[in-house]
Amino acid sequence: MIQTIEGVIDSKGRVRIPGGVRLPSGRRALVTVLDEASPVEVPETALLSEDVLSEDWLREEEEDAWQHLQTEK
Repeated sequence: MIQTIEGVIDSKGRVRIPGGVRLPSGRRALVTVLDEASPVEVPETALLSEDVLSEDWLREEEEDAWQHLQTEK
């Protein structure tokens, strides 16, 4: 099973995983280095519901209902 776990790379280049993780020995890992120092906190439920909610948000009726709030160019 592939698992994604957030960690921090210290000043000596060591990867630290807060809270640790227990895995059978002999596992490999891929490390992705992110540009930002700390991630923006976005609730997981917001990310998971975005696709479903966009079905309603992008309907023509919704566009018409909120048109009065759009700025004119």
